[in-house]
Amino acid sequence: PKAALAAIAAAGFGAAGQRCMALSRVVLVGSASNLLPDIVDQAKKLSLGKFDAPGADVPPLNSAREKDRIEALIGAAEAGGATVALDGRGATVPGLPDGNWFGPTVLKVTPDMDVYKTEVFGPVLQVLEAETLDDAIALINANPYGNGAAVFTRSGAAARKFQAETDAGQIGVNVPIPVPLPMFSFTGSRGSILGDLNFYGKAGVNFFTQWKTVTSSWKMEEETTVNMSMPVNK
Repeated sequence: PKAALAAIAAAGFGAAGQRCMALSRVVLVGSASNLLPDIVDQAKKLSLGKFDAPGADVPPLNSAREKDRIEALIGAAEAGGATVALDGRGATVPGLPDGNWFGPTVLKVTPDMDVYKTEVFGPVLQVLEAETLDDAIALINANPYGNGAAVFTRSGAAARKFQAETDAGQIGVNVPIPVPLPMFSFTGSRGSILGDLNFYGKAGVNFFTQWKTVTSSWKMEEETTVNMSMPVNK
């Protein structure tokens, strides 16, 4: 669990959650629901600061408008029944009063809430619960988006089931941000991809390649008769 908790914190709050593959939702399965306080404790250990400041874990948001938008989303979520297990609103950093600071925030939500259906794009981790792995996979597959999903487990059978049944373009096993190496394609699924090709890897090469075909014939003897049929390889 310690490795999983560290990975969740890094993936959820790194870059202030403002990256396309930030971990924005966690589904705690079965007895793992007891880990919510541990997730909060791990998030509390993170420090805010400039991106290049020694020891800084969470940088500021990229604009004041984004800060206001995220604060409004959390307020609406709280009013709609979400539990704010850790509140990062009102965070400050000594000596930097003008930064768009927003501390790590942990919300306990359910799939029917508006905040669950919204891309917050900030250091906000939404936590859900499921009784079984089947329920967790069904929850993921019911979401209209499928950019990536990851499972943390010591069970090979559970990992295999997750790989086979989860409808997401990128799957991680004990890896929180399942972005593949560049030689493989960035493979979103469902509402997380537009078009039929991905933008790097082999698919990216194909996208930027204009095909040219060359058909040649070399024979020992020249053919002098006129053949009106479709050319064939003889």
